[in-house]
Amino acid sequence: MSFEYTLKKKCKDTKARLGELSTPHGKIETPIFMPVGTKATVKTMTPEELKEINSQIILSNTYHLYLRPGHDLIAEAGGLHKFMNWDRPILTDSGGFQVFSLSDMNKISEEGVEFKSHIDGSKHFISPEKSIEIQTALGADIMMAFDECPPYPADRDYVKKSLEMTTRWLERCIEAKTRDDQALFGIMQGGMYKDLREESAKQIVEFDLPGYAIGGLSVGEPKELMIEVLDYAPDFLPENKPRYLMGVGTPFDLFEGVMRGIDMFDCVFPTRVARNGMVFTSQGRVTVRNATYERDFSPLDQDCDCYVCQNYTRAYIRHLIKQNEILGVRLTTYHNLHFLLDMMENIRKAIAEDRFLEYRADFYEKYGLEV
Repeated sequence: MSFEYTLKKKCKDTKARLGELSTPHGKIETPIFMPVGTKATVKTMTPEELKEINSQIILSNTYHLYLRPGHDLIAEAGGLHKFMNWDRPILTDSGGFQVFSLSDMNKISEEGVEFKSHIDGSKHFISPEKSIEIQTALGADIMMAFDECPPYPADRDYVKKSLEMTTRWLERCIEAKTRDDQALFGIMQGGMYKDLREESAKQIVEFDLPGYAIGGLSVGEPKELMIEVLDYAPDFLPENKPRYLMGVGTPFDLFEGVMRGIDMFDCVFPTRVARNGMVFTSQGRVTVRNATYERDFSPLDQDCDCYVCQNYTRAYIRHLIKQNEILGVRLTTYHNLHFLLDMMENIRKAIAEDRFLEYRADFYEKYGLEV
């Protein structure tokens, strides 16, 4: 089955879009949030539970799976879908971001990146070809090109050289790709410089890939600056291809990204904060481990119909988390992912019914965000 994107509808008041992605493992309604299963698992969640909350696609990480258990072992198991018992679409990132952010020492050259494992300090080398080799073995529906993600802040000359190398690496990724049942997305870089973002987009769009990502955001820059870049960056990418904003996933980020024409998002944020006892609710964030909830026998969110909110109280979940019981973080994780996926479904409905701005304003008012 070929990879295909269909633009179904455009919002009349904003750049928000309704679309559908066809992949070998099923169709994806966009805009969509992708839960992150870094090491072939969305922490604390079973694949069956992910289906219960209508997770259409998940993301796994090339860098981590390459180090452990190894892409050869996963290929021997029949690929990542069989290895982790997930029969819906999977996207794998290229490993580039982790190579630059997790490694104590990395050496970047035109050939690729030499780095030390964050686990045991062993030396490794990942090139564009190696990244594609790993992702091919994993068998993801969508692979990401190997890119360099410049830090923030970074000077203009560095960012320009970096994006040009990212384009050359993309060309090598395309040449290394061997499977027709995997789509390869290119990644726009360019830092916080509008003209460099446009230059990067022009370079990667020439390859006519099935989709494109916006990289190099949510790397420490002020939120206002991220929004400023999002005001123009998606416009440099084709309208008839999916646009993926990498590593972004708070409710605010999702609404603002969708409003500016983004179709796909991923982030560890909802699962990471869940493990610290923080949950999303329709009235804003709640840190359920706090003492104020010790005798609160209401659900995490009165307006939520998820399994957790229908069956458990804040007091009970607080007790579990305070006692370091695994069930506590299972319940907060389940709720947070359900909350975001349900929110995205409501966003899709709102776009379809031409009331996206109305839904955004209503959500922001209840959540405590400024429109």
